[in-house]
Amino acid sequence: QVQLVESGGGLVQAGGSLRLSCAASGVTFSRNVMAWFRQAPGKEREFVATISWNGANRLYADSVKGRATISRDNAKNTVYLQMDSLKPEDTAVFYCAGRSGTSTITRVPENYDYWGQGTQVTVSS
Repeated sequence: QVQLVESGGGLVQAGGSLRLSCAASGVTFSRNVMAWFRQAPGKEREFVATISWNGANRLYADSVKGRATISRDNAKNTVYLQMDSLKPEDTAVFYCAGRSGTSTITRVPENYDYWGQGTQVTVSS
């Protein structure tokens, strides 16, 4: 059974940084496209970043470009999201997602096959 477990969220002041982690099990992680999404209160889930199976291709939302770095360690079955220069508008639940059976990265949430439970990120002003 596929399981994604996010960690690293918390409360941080504006301008600070956080590193989110997502550990995968029950899946051939090294063959999967991985991504991060987020959902703020009262808003729809939105794309943050995605990375191909070997890390060669990455895509970021305009809202985080230059402030976020997605990376992965296939030996540890883990994908990371480093967020710097955090803003109050980054406050959201951050979700990890995985896509199997293809090498194509995508920002469309419906194209992802499995999801974690999320980790809360709160940025105070």
